[in-house]
Amino acid sequence: MASSGQRHVKRLIAQLKWQLARGGAENVVGAASTEALGAGRPCGLLGRRLLTTGSPSLLSSTARVGVDGAQAGFSFRRLIHDYKQLSKFKLSSLVVLTASAGFVAASGDTIDYEKLAWTCLGTLGAAACANTLNQVYEVANDRLMSRTRNRPLPAGRMGRLHAAAFALACGTAGIWVLYDKTNALTAALGAANIVLYAAIYTPLKQLTVANTWVGAVVGAIPPLMGWASASGQLDAGSAVLAAALFFWQMPHFLALAWMCKADYTAGGFRMLSMLDSTGRRTALAALRHSLYIAPIGLLAVLAGFASEPFAWEAGALALYLVYGSVQFARQPSQASARKLFKSSLLYLPLLLAGLAAHRLPNTHEVDWATLGSRSLDCVPGGLRAGLGRACGAVEDAAMQLSDTLVANRIKCPSKAYGDSEELHAPPQQQRQEQQQQQQAVVQQQAMVQQRPAAEALAREGRA
Repeated sequence: MASSGQRHVKRLIAQLKWQLARGGAENVVGAASTEALGAGRPCGLLGRRLLTTGSPSLLSSTARVGVDGAQAGFSFRRLIHDYKQLSKFKLSSLVVLTASAGFVAASGDTIDYEKLAWTCLGTLGAAACANTLNQVYEVANDRLMSRTRNRPLPAGRMGRLHAAAFALACGTAGIWVLYDKTNALTAALGAANIVLYAAIYTPLKQLTVANTWVGAVVGAIPPLMGWASASGQLDAGSAVLAAALFFWQMPHFLALAWMCKADYTAGGFRMLSMLDSTGRRTALAALRHSLYIAPIGLLAVLAGFASEPFAWEAGALALYLVYGSVQFARQPSQASARKLFKSSLLYLPLLLAGLAAHRLPNTHEVDWATLGSRSLDCVPGGLRAGLGRACGAVEDAAMQLSDTLVANRIKCPSKAYGDSEELHAPPQQQRQEQQQQQQAVVQQQAMVQQRPAAEALAREGRA
């Protein structure tokens, strides 16, 4: 019996050494428990003690070395990979690219590349924070979707507290870099974008299809951050880049929502594609915003930070995006939505590259009035007259509506509450006014009843 026990102990030690040589600490514990705690084995009690008592003879020394080695090697690489997934590194890099485009467009004769680098670093931290908080909030939803269930939180590789600490570190570092190395306006825009993305857009995804438009606002802020970092202000030119990012995101996200319609439905998210069985409504929304983005290049030229070739290049890229949207609208399908999605992925980097190639030193002399007048000068006379008549009709309709509301004593609820004397009048005064109103109503009714008799008397008199 003793020799049999010794053989089993030697076999256990040999297997432990073999597993440690491979560096798999989890396999060590599994193999040891399977070997030592097997039914009917003479060394079951000895193996159980070796695994549970923590004696220095076996697992307490050798297995701990294996665990530490595994954590120092494979787990560290896995942690870095999980951090990249939490931050959505590719998406955050795209955000940094749009912020750098805003910085370049707002720069003067020379570009401050050191400040640009700090702007990109701070923007990356803010974007990583927002994306991580988004996943902290949506763990249960991500677990239900095939495209997100392997993320660190739904897969169980990381806890929410760990992810929240990572988000706090990234956000704090990013906003501090933007405040210290650029200016307060850029830092405020970065902080506002974190709040807008994590606290407003993320919950709205489960409440209303309007979340897509709110998300487009989030994507339009990074170029404003770059612009503010370079110039310290936001003028009319900055709105051109923000509009470009806003309108671009709509066909991009709508195509993605149609491609992943089943996944979003399973995850409990409300997208326009879920309310659109044929896909026509989603496709037309994508087409509409693709048309809105067409004059962006011309507006950039009129704003004074790009040369004329950029207008033609941006117009050609817009036509390419419109073509993909038309194909999606003609025949909504997975294939046409995928083509539109790929077109949007190609559009943005080419647009930003064209802007970098044709940029002009920005003097920031074009204000809103100048940009508006220059834009109207580009509109043909007949079309401009039609637009003028349309604006006049809208203004007349607004005036008529205002007169109607005033005539009927209809007020905005806040004005009605704040300015109404009846709400603030003493009770006795209110009762007197009510009695006077009732008396006036009674008198009007009496006059109405007496009118037929008076008319009859008048007819008799004339006869």
